[in-house]
Amino acid sequence: MARTTNGQRRRPASDPKTGKFASAGAAAGGFVGAMSGSFVPPVNITVNNNKGAARHGGSRSDLLLPAPEFTSPALVRNYCNTLRAAAVTLSIEVAMGAEILKGVLAAVPDPEGKAFGSRIRAAKVARKMNKAADDLKSAAKNAAACYAVFQQQYEEEINRVRHRARRPVQPVMNWAQQ
Repeated sequence: MARTTNGQRRRPASDPKTGKFASAGAAAGGFVGAMSGSFVPPVNITVNNNKGAARHGGSRSDLLLPAPEFTSPALVRNYCNTLRAAAVTLSIEVAMGAEILKGVLAAVPDPEGKAFGSRIRAAKVARKMNKAADDLKSAAKNAAACYAVFQQQYEEEINRVRHRARRPVQPVMNWAQQ
């Protein structure tokens, strides 16, 4: 065995007593690094410019969702679409975070020394975050369904206004006909 500068014996990395833990730690670190590097999707978040609202008591949710003003079908559609898009994006990010958390926590040794104790504990913790990701996915589905039900329930009113909103067709001058 080699000796360190202060005279103590140092075990080589190939020694089975120390090498297994060193390689396990390196493998766990490499796994977590690979997970975070390869699973991060491109994220696009639409942010509304509410600079004035932030100064006048606006909340952080103003950054993700428009103001809940439902005075027209277009505003209802915009709110539902923005909510759906934000929930889908957050669902993906939370699911990725759950997998990364599971990988990181699985590398922590079990205090009782059980064979798969660290993985079981990590799965229990990550399960709650996966449930949060599923709930966000459900919120996205319900936001899309909300606008569909709105269209069904108020179809008569929407069509009545849509019919009046059409501009009358103006006669077009045909210069080729002489």
